[in-house]
Amino acid sequence: MPELNGVLETALYVADMPRARRFFETVMGLSPFNADHRFTAYDAGAGTVLLLFLDGETGETVVLPGEMGTIPPHDGAGRVHMAFAIAAPALPDWEARLGEHDVAIEGRTHWPRGGESVYFRDPDGHLLELATPGVWPTY
Repeated sequence: MPELNGVLETALYVADMPRARRFFETVMGLSPFNADHRFTAYDAGAGTVLLLFLDGETGETVVLPGEMGTIPPHDGAGRVHMAFAIAAPALPDWEARLGEHDVAIEGRTHWPRGGESVYFRDPDGHLLELATPGVWPTY
């Protein structure tokens, strides 16, 4: 069986790209490394990428310049979930940061392996999680 090296990209679909970018750049502290009117790509740490796609803008094949190729259509709907990995000592600082930006923490979990999670929403209602080591056997 060929080996998987991990999840490289996670995508969220947003209704208002400027609003989503303000949230992910101001609250989450992410910096875009590629963007246009329909998508924004962020370094999400540890070699991972968070992609934001504008709702309704990914239903057609994208033809890349030159001989680069194509990206097939894709889409997503509804409120989805994703988690950011953080160090355990950083959790109080993240909780304070969310509070400073009036982002409500909707839930907390203390996992049997010792990990902790806090849950909150982005402006599109996606459930975001900050998770410390010990959440999963692999993390």
